[in-house]
Amino acid sequence: MEKKDDTEIIPDGEFLELVRAAKKKDPDAMLRLIQLYKEDIVKLSKFIHLPQEDAVSQIVLEFLECILRNEVSENNGNID
Repeated sequence: MEKKDDTEIIPDGEFLELVRAAKKKDPDAMLRLIQLYKEDIVKLSKFIHLPQEDAVSQIVLEFLECILRNEVSENNGNID
């Protein structure tokens, strides 16, 4: 039997607003983005040779730094 994919899906507009708010250092928006990607972050953390808690923390840190450094662009459907 297939495992149900529990990843939450939100409309593009809502996602864009979360990223814009996170770029302005809105803690609620940052937390919401982390929650949206939590399942993927945990899966990826298993491939990093660190204790899982440390790996998850590192992934979250890099994710938020990427957003704050404006490395996400709104051009062509991406976010900036």
